Parts: sequence; C-alpha cells; structure tokens
Amino acid sequence: MNEHRVGNWLELQEALFAGSWNEALGRFRPSFAFRGMPDVRNDLSTSLNRGEGAFAAHEKDLLRAFRKYARGGSQPCEMLWDWLALAQHHGLPTRLLDWTFSPQVALHFMTEDPELYDADGAVWCVDYHETNKLLPQPLQAQLHEEGADVFTAEILAAVAAELGAFDRLTKHPFVLFFEPPSLDERIVNQFALFSVMNGPLLRLDTFLESQERGVRRLIVPASLKWEVRDKLDQANVTERVLFPGLDGLSRWLRRYYSPRKR
Repeated sequence: MNEHRVGNWLELQEALFAGSWNEALGRFRPSFAFRGMPDVRNDLSTSLNRGEGAFAAHEKDLLRAFRKYARGGSQPCEMLWDWLALAQHHGLPTRLLDWTFSPQVALHFMTEDPELYDADGAVWCVDYHETNKLLPQPLQAQLHEEGADVFTAEILAAVAAELGAFDRLTKHPFVLFFEPPSLDERIVNQFALFSVMNGPLLRLDTFLESQERGVRRLIVPASLKWEVRDKLDQANVTERVLFPGLDGLSRWLRRYYSPRKR
C-alpha cells in the first residue's frame, strides 16, 4: 500500500485522479473506488465486525430476520445480494463497506462533520482492476463473461447465491466491489458501490496493507479540511444533493451555518 500526505488542494486533486488515463479507451476513466474517512485513525472494519465483532456471530440471524420482516416494504428484492445491499443502506450491521466511484463524494464524507476538523482525514483509493486479479477463478470468469469491471447482484448470484457458497470459494481472503441496485436517489447521487470480503470477521485494511499495487491512502491534514469543505460546497457536493429530502436539507443547513472554531 502506498501512503501519501498531501499539502494543498491542487495536490489533493492530482493525487485523487492519478492513474485515471485509460490508454485503450483514450479517455480519463479511472478504475478506482474511493472511501473518505474523517479521522486517519479510523480503520476499515465493517458494522458487522467493528469493535469486538459481536455481530459477526449473528450475521445469518440478522439477515434472515431482515428479509422476513422487510418483505412487505416498497423495495422488492429477489437475490441475497440485493437484500444485503438494502440492509446495509438502512443501517443493519453487515459485512459490506460503503465506497463511491466519485473522489469528490469521498471528500464530502471526510469533511461532513465539523467536530472532527481537528483530526487529519484520509481517502482510500483502491484500483478494482488490481483487486479483481486476486479473485477466485469462478468470479474472474464470470466478470470476463459479462465484460464488467465490478459486480452486480446478478453477476454475483450466478457464482454464489448465498453467503456460505461465497465464503467457500477459496480459503484465501479476497475483496470484490459491487454496485448496488438503484434503491433510491441517495444510492444514485452518491455514485455508490460496496466492498465485500469472504468472511464476516475479515478486515479490509488488514488485507489492503499487504497489497503492493493499486492501493493508496491519501492523508489530508486537518489544516486543509476547511478549504476542502468550502470548495465542495461551492461545487454543490453537499448533503442536500447526496441525501435528497428534508433530512439531507437540514443536515446541509446545520453544517453550513455552523460557526468555525478558532
């Protein structure tokens, strides 16, 4: 893993878009997933295995109950992976981790809480072309057959319809990225995708630290956070857009008019 501490806004933008030129397409089309962290000390544990990992032992129970009680809702789901995405989207502890295709959205989540502006932040950048090379052969073959770069629920289900089958694909840890269905405007506007590993107790940062290619963590100093936040607001990358509705509007106004600590 490559770690780099940026010094200013322009250096941050250069670092976020580094490697985005696609020679075959002749276009700037990066193959990176981004995750913004408000505190550089935060790890990449999931809501399922955070802390002592108490929820990990109940993964099947949580998902089974969620599927049972949520069936009457307005979001029809057929495949396990759709259910898992819906559960993560609504706050159930899962083995999924939120990412985005957008570096600016990642910067938003790094700077959404002014109470944490005293801490250095971080943006993880992971090239899924590189992590795909470490996938079990059945998953690689399915991606190749579909001509895809990241998974969808349908592509995943063709190889592993349930979590047990997914975990048994190999004994070696791996990570893949999949695009959730467009459950609502929030998923769409955040340009969202999820990471998932083949075990409820696996930690993504532990896995990525040993990867020599395609992984970098950008450290954003606390002194730069206000500039990043103000420029994102000017570019309309705000809660009002990323969380459509009155809740997002209120979150945006509350933060926008918060006094700056001196």
